[in-house]
Order: sequence, then C-alpha cells, then structure tokens
Amino acid sequence: MIFETIVVGQLGVNCFILGCEETREGIIVDPGADAARVLAAVQKLGLTIKYVINTHGHFDHMGGNRRVVETTGAKLLIHDADVYFLSRAADSAAGYGLSAENSPKPDDLLTDGMVLTFGKHSLKVLHTPGHTPGGCCLYLESEGKIITGDTLFAESVGRTDFPGSSHADLIDGIRSKLLVLPEETLAFPGHGPSTTIGHEKSHNPYL
Repeated sequence: MIFETIVVGQLGVNCFILGCEETREGIIVDPGADAARVLAAVQKLGLTIKYVINTHGHFDHMGGNRRVVETTGAKLLIHDADVYFLSRAADSAAGYGLSAENSPKPDDLLTDGMVLTFGKHSLKVLHTPGHTPGGCCLYLESEGKIITGDTLFAESVGRTDFPGSSHADLIDGIRSKLLVLPEETLAFPGHGPSTTIGHEKSHNPYL
C-alpha cells in the first residue's frame, strides 16, 4: 500500500495519502491546509482519489477540503456529529489568528464500524468521540496501521477543553477501541510522530 504523510498548515497537521499500488485508487485523510502541496503529491503518485476523509471537524484538519474535493472529484466523508464544523472553519481559524476556507457539505457520513474500500485495500471506521463529538479513527487491519486523528498521540491524548468535548468519552473510546488492537499496530496521529498501541499502553501517562 502507498502510505504518505504530508505535514500541512501552521498547526502541523499530518495529512495522509493512501493508495492501492495496483489500481492507483486512493484516499486523502485530513487535508487541513496547503491543498496545492497535497494535490501535487497525489499527481506525483498517479492516484485517483475516491474519498477525502476528515477524522474530525476542526479547521486545521479540513481547511483544504474545498480545493481538494473540487480538483479530485472525490467524495467527502465526516461523522454526522461533526458536520456543523464544516461551515465554521473560517471563523474558527480567525479565532487563532489563522485562515481557513469553509468546507463543502459531506457526500456521505462516517459511522462506527463502516468499512471503506479503495482499490484492493480497506479500512474500518472507529468512532472515538471525546476531542470532538464526531471524532473517528481509521483502522487498516491488513497493514497493521491506524490513523488516530486527534484522539491518541504519542504519549498523549486529544484536548477535551473545547465545547462538546468529553474527557471521559475520549478515554473510554481509546481503551475500548484502540488499546484492544494488537500491540504492534502502528498508530499515526493527527499531529506529531507515530507510535504503537503497545507503547501507548505502557507509557502514555493519560491512560
């Protein structure tokens, strides 16, 4: 599988480009900014993008949605509980002295347990609310990888001091859906370095 990471925006979001080497069908996860760089990488990889997926609705993870979706023709997916964020990206970014473009409406909604396919690969959606009500992780079981958005970081967890956040829900989701995965599973957060589930079970002070 093609698995590329591009760090985008002033808040250093990990945008992921995944693709099938045989069919050249792919997906983009969290195009938060720098849409031109993301699209250039897609072109270089020779991929046709089937889905653009937002792990959650914060502006730094979806500020590039509009340009990426309009250029690729991909379907935009986010969990229903975070849809309301999409039309507020510009205002949210302005509150931090930054800029972002409001996103188009989603073409489909992520649900817990949903399986999405691209080429000969698939991923499973795990709804892990807490950082936001609609936060989701994307599990690539056959690859031994999971994209954790802002739910789980290397030796840290997502902030829960936002309206609609819940620390109890966040920890419950991490324990019930992420820490039960094989310990060697590679976890790729929305910010910062990758880690493993086993390392977080042993060393994450929040868990």
